[in-house]
Amino acid sequence: MAPRQRGRTMVIDPGLFTARFEDAIDSVGEYIDLVKFGWGTALVTKDIKRKIDVLRSAGIGFYFGGTLFERFAVDGLLDDWRELCHTMGASLVEVSNGTIAMSDREKSGWVARLVGEFTVISEVGVKDSDRSEALTADDWVAAIHQDLEAGAYLVTTEARESGRSGICSRDGTPRQDIVEQILSSGVDADRLLFEAPNKELQTYFVRRLGASVNLGNVAADDVIAVETLRLGLRSDTLPTAH
Repeated sequence: MAPRQRGRTMVIDPGLFTARFEDAIDSVGEYIDLVKFGWGTALVTKDIKRKIDVLRSAGIGFYFGGTLFERFAVDGLLDDWRELCHTMGASLVEVSNGTIAMSDREKSGWVARLVGEFTVISEVGVKDSDRSEALTADDWVAAIHQDLEAGAYLVTTEARESGRSGICSRDGTPRQDIVEQILSSGVDADRLLFEAPNKELQTYFVRRLGASVNLGNVAADDVIAVETLRLGLRSDTLPTAH
């Protein structure tokens, strides 16, 4: 099954046992478009190459979490990070600045540098709740457009695995003012990947943007549930399904 160009589901692997990972891809892989090996888990996963082989066989793209990029960046070792990505056969990479002291301009500079070498998925937003709440809607819009202009294939909106930072408030509710300003800024929604690790966020984005919204940080166990939300086969989205 060819990867979808709209309505993508990105599954995050937080370090699943390899047999469970293989079972997930075998069971629900037709509804998975991308897999992200969360944060730096790839470096301590003994069977990472086996997992990658499973994804290749299924025709599913993969990449390593932006925190791994940041870990190498903070030590001035991004050439080593690039070599690691090539060695692992990763044609996709994530570039972020959600934890380290890297400006949005510097991050978009890395996006521009890497687009001839990889397909780049950038991430906007920060993980720390205090820093996140200090970002205005204008900050979000500027950073998204900057990354797209630099050549990012997709721009991810940060929500963490908890769904309680970035595009979300501390209580887990989406920051609707920011979402609305992003959507009214002229950006193509198909170029955005909204992190939505729980049903509440998944439902919100499907209701707001429809079945073709790109959703990320979805747990493997939730893939079927997300697909039913997209198709209006669950009460949460049935009234608004087309």
